[in-house]
Amino acid sequence: MASVFSSLRLCLRKGYAAAPTTAASFSFNAASAASKPRATVAAVAGRAQCFSSIPIRWSAAVAGGSSSKEQPLEDWEREMLVKEAASERITDISGAMRLMLPPTEREKLNAAATPQDLDREMRMLMDVRQAFSTTRRGKRKKRLDFYNDFEADPEMITREQDEDEFKGDDITSMAHGKLDEHRERRHYARIAAWEMPLLTKFAKPFEPPTSNMPLRFRYTSYMGEFHPAEKKVVVEFCPADLGLTEVQQSKLKKLVGPRFNPETGVVRMSCEMHEHQAQNKRHLGDLIGKLIVEAKDPTDTFQDIPLDTRHHVFKHKPKFPREWRMTEERKKELQSIRARSFNVDQNMIAESSLIDGSQRIQAAVHVSTQRASAGKVAELIPRRSNSGGQSPIRR
Repeated sequence: MASVFSSLRLCLRKGYAAAPTTAASFSFNAASAASKPRATVAAVAGRAQCFSSIPIRWSAAVAGGSSSKEQPLEDWEREMLVKEAASERITDISGAMRLMLPPTEREKLNAAATPQDLDREMRMLMDVRQAFSTTRRGKRKKRLDFYNDFEADPEMITREQDEDEFKGDDITSMAHGKLDEHRERRHYARIAAWEMPLLTKFAKPFEPPTSNMPLRFRYTSYMGEFHPAEKKVVVEFCPADLGLTEVQQSKLKKLVGPRFNPETGVVRMSCEMHEHQAQNKRHLGDLIGKLIVEAKDPTDTFQDIPLDTRHHVFKHKPKFPREWRMTEERKKELQSIRARSFNVDQNMIAESSLIDGSQRIQAAVHVSTQRASAGKVAELIPRRSNSGGQSPIRR
């Protein structure tokens, strides 16, 4: 009886698996669902909620909603519905036939069924449901907000987009970044070894600035990057190098104000208000020209105004005294003092009146060692005090 039942169940499975999936054999719309609802399809719709939280298009029609519009099913949807319904019908028929069997035959059938067969049947059913749920749900779209709008960052060493799945057959992205840094260092090392020596043919001998070049400009460059501080230009000059008189130099120092260093006698000015270095340099040159014109103006020489140096902090730097310097006379004097001390020591050694410090120390150590070996070692013993406690005493 068990073998007959198994063959019947196998025939049912083959029949439902070979069922056609065309529109003629299976059609589903809102009208048919409302007039003649199928329990099997309703069961499929209810079970689909376990695998997906997205509402199904025809769930409202199954529930009897009249406001939903008719939407034709696609071929893959019909095929999935047929397979799901066939699996449910096979399960229902199998359960009904098991209930019709006598208890003894039912026990024999349960004993003859192997766990592998049950696992295979459950796996086939779960695969169908999972494929149906995944295909119906589709891929979830991301919201086009600030955090999901990914843009490629050219300064990033590692790639965060379109990365291949790591399967353990390659090094990590961080390791690839380290290798890129190593390649960059080797690239610059090759440039320093092979290309930098070629620049020696463009070298020019140093020529100190002449009196016609009193201005010294300083620029700042950041290699390999654009920095906003590159546009800054600093100029330094000494008022005494501009060919001015004492009165004109004093007026120029008072005009520049805190930009004048009274210790070094140098005026330091900077400009970064323009976009390019050449513009800032030209601005400084024009400003110095205006200062020179104002300093040469004899209408007001500012002689009645004292030079303000409160902006500068004078730091006292101690210097080595001139009297302590080692001169030839001082060297001869020290040599004579050392010679006299050496002669005195030699005379005391001859008279045995010179005390040797190392011998005295060794003798004292030897005496203390003998006393320690001959004497009794001190021992601490507890003694009861007046307050009731114990305190150690030396015995």
